[in-house]
Amino acid sequence: MESKEIIKILRDRGLKVTVQRLATCKYVLARQDHPSADQIYSALKIDYPTISLGTIYKTLSLMKDLHLVQELGFKDGTIRYDPNLNLHINLVCTSCGKIHDYKPENIEVIWKKLLSNLHVKPEGQRVDIYYKCSDCL
Repeated sequence: MESKEIIKILRDRGLKVTVQRLATCKYVLARQDHPSADQIYSALKIDYPTISLGTIYKTLSLMKDLHLVQELGFKDGTIRYDPNLNLHINLVCTSCGKIHDYKPENIEVIWKKLLSNLHVKPEGQRVDIYYKCSDCL
């Protein structure tokens, strides 16, 4: 997502557009590795030395509220952020913690059939498959 789009989303909701907020949004939305707040902070601290972890957390919460990211909590207490809001499967390595998105060709058909059988209207979805990646085997 381009800076202009992010700025518009923030301003349309009456939110302040700060350099750090914009940098955090751009960084997270460009990622495919589902970063944690600490990973985002470490990466942005290099170019934005005055950024705080609090700013990162507040921006991530805001992004979640604006439906720009999905917050992925795990049983070990870690939280990661996924900008891919399309229907997909998260492949989660139980050793190193890497997360990759997987979208089978027929996932929409399978999903519609599942929902039809369940007779529910989902408010969200999350499908995780836990495994050991090739680097950890």
